[in-house]
Amino acid sequence: MDIPVSGFVVHSDDSDGHHSHKLYITNWNGKPVHVHPFSGVTTFDVGHRHQYAGTTAPAPSGVQHIHQYQAVTSLDDGHTHLIRGTTGPAIPLPEGGHYHYFEGVTSVSGATPHVHEYAGRTGNEM
Repeated sequence: MDIPVSGFVVHSDDSDGHHSHKLYITNWNGKPVHVHPFSGVTTFDVGHRHQYAGTTAPAPSGVQHIHQYQAVTSLDDGHTHLIRGTTGPAIPLPEGGHYHYFEGVTSVSGATPHVHEYAGRTGNEM
């Protein structure tokens, strides 16, 4: 089954010589898409915690859906972690819009290799 998708690609040549493209989807199967902001703080492990913030990947509006997300944590205790995952389904807000729960475990990092747990809910759709 083919799903029509439209959007645009942004081309970038960074000063360090790396070439990249970012795909921005604006329409999925005839429906506009949306994203959500998310942020939070990890659990306190090995004497520190990390902050994180980002925006989910786009998903279709007006239907039940989930979002992919990923972010790099703040630099604390000399290292960062990667968080990534999939949100839960949309939860309606009384004033309109919706949010999603998310939770997971960071990547392993640090002089003493370890992980942190994180959980939260996204902001309303944008």
